[in-house]
Amino acid sequence: MVRLLEKYRQEVLPKLRQELGRPNQMALPKLEKVVVSMGLGKAVAESTTKARENKRFTEAELSLTTVTGQKPLVCKARKSVSNFKLRAGYDVGLKVTLRGQRMYEFLDRLIALAVPRVRDFRGLNPGSFDGRGNYGLGLTEYGVFPEINPDKVTYQQGMNITICTTARNDGEARVLLTLLGMPFRS
Repeated sequence: MVRLLEKYRQEVLPKLRQELGRPNQMALPKLEKVVVSMGLGKAVAESTTKARENKRFTEAELSLTTVTGQKPLVCKARKSVSNFKLRAGYDVGLKVTLRGQRMYEFLDRLIALAVPRVRDFRGLNPGSFDGRGNYGLGLTEYGVFPEINPDKVTYQQGMNITICTTARNDGEARVLLTLLGMPFRS
């Protein structure tokens, strides 16, 4: 069993019951999904043909697969924007939606290994909740994950991570993520 999932069932659920005052386990907040995405605007700007044939795009796709353990979905541009040399249908990003055990494995590695390796880390911003119990954070480079070999990274690329919960509001989601071990700033 995944370590974070076991922690959720053994430690977090009883504490949530007590803090939120709900005896029913099904009424307690839980993790629904984690969405990891990368915008690859530079790959589109550099290439004259398809972005997927670009080295930057290929490297980002390979590294996102390595970090998440799942093949990413290619996101395409919806509209043409001449100032950015962008046409509708161009490949502009990658995203992965994680659920179940892969989600818990990824979150465990994010909390325990990747986030503390960020330079000048003082804690995650506690104000990055969206008002509906979901939390978003951004990493400026994906090289903080231990699976990525820093010698093989030729292009620095950031990623956005959105943690979706079934919490009714931000307070419940903050309690859930704090109990799971998210290092929020005081």
